[in-house]
Amino acid sequence: MKNPYKDKKWFKHLSNKYIWVLSFFLVWMLFLDNYSYFDHRILDKQIEELEDNKTYYQDEIKKDKEHIKQLKNPEQIEKYAREKYFMKKDSEDIYIIEFEGDTIPKK
Repeated sequence: MKNPYKDKKWFKHLSNKYIWVLSFFLVWMLFLDNYSYFDHRILDKQIEELEDNKTYYQDEIKKDKEHIKQLKNPEQIEKYAREKYFMKKDSEDIYIIEFEGDTIPKK
């Protein structure tokens, strides 16, 4: 009995052992391997996020170093304490003025 599909072009391609080996290799590399393509995509996204975090924190470190340099001056320390923590000298009075649009409305 003769195979009726033997002369068909698609049957020749599917019966080729190199095609089977190549397709197995591609499926293995894309889905099953420890270093698969999809795992690499996830890892690349994580690397990009970490690099963004790194640049953000480096910028914050530069700002903090500049702020520390300014706080080495005693006049700047006094200014910072007055503005940030509302500290005062014994002979002074502090008045905090709030405008209507300054506060965040509570929901």
